[in-house]
Amino acid sequence: MALLFTLPLGGRVSAEAPLQVVATTGMIADAARQVGGDLVEVRALMGPGVDPHGYRQTRTDIVAMTRADLVLWHGLYLEAQMEDFFGDLSRKRNVVAVAEALPRDDLRRHADYEDKFDPHVWMSPVLWKQVVRQVQAALAETRPEDAEVFAANAETHLAELDALAAYAETSMARVPDANRVLLTAHDAFGYFGDAYGVEVLGIQGISTESEAGLNRIGALVDMLVARGISAVFVETSVSDRNIRAIIEGAAAKGHAVTIGGELFSDAMGPEGTYEGTYVGMIDHNVTVIAAALGADVPARGMSGKLSAGS
Repeated sequence: MALLFTLPLGGRVSAEAPLQVVATTGMIADAARQVGGDLVEVRALMGPGVDPHGYRQTRTDIVAMTRADLVLWHGLYLEAQMEDFFGDLSRKRNVVAVAEALPRDDLRRHADYEDKFDPHVWMSPVLWKQVVRQVQAALAETRPEDAEVFAANAETHLAELDALAAYAETSMARVPDANRVLLTAHDAFGYFGDAYGVEVLGIQGISTESEAGLNRIGALVDMLVARGISAVFVETSVSDRNIRAIIEGAAAKGHAVTIGGELFSDAMGPEGTYEGTYVGMIDHNVTVIAAALGADVPARGMSGKLSAGS
């Protein structure tokens, strides 16, 4: 049988079959594709619109992971329903929690999330660079002979993340001080708020498994009315029920609140689209948030790639 040769991004020809990589989230899968190039085949368990907080592995997922050369998951209690499974799998397969290695001083704690950290580190491109490095290390350990290719691909991608972070900082700096409040369905944007000086409010807590009571919704309605905040945001992976309740509650008090846009929180956009990449996901979020809060930003994002109507 003839060997199948591929030409990776770094230019070295490999006669080996691509590494089979399974990643839990789309964000991790994208990092593996960016770093691995043609030397990997990556499958993401959780596609667009899927909430990782409550996700449980299917039989198909289990088969894919037990056959993979490398399994990448986030950690930090993001995939809360799968932690025991990964513990068992790690005794048989190469399994890496790519966000667990982040320095604890870089992570956010939350009053509603006792003894755990906010897992939504992808909301900061600067923090996500550290996760990309962990993906690079996991790939290099799995196939050491291709470590130089993985390193070169990682450097290219990290430069893209630097450009993304610069765009986000510039765009969010244009938001007027009085408008620097971001209210979303659940508290997924804390790292974004820390990075760009925005007060972030989630109706639900860090995990979508938490419930938002009537008292919480009532208090947020009163805050919106008192402060004159007129834009709130829905998320692609979370029901908009509570956001609609906020809007209706504000209207009952004579204050108009509109949906500023739909954001990607725990999942990326559709596969095959720019928004279906990590860079596109964050570009979309930054552009939508900044525009809705009063900043003058390019309608199609930092490089004109956002879908029309984003």
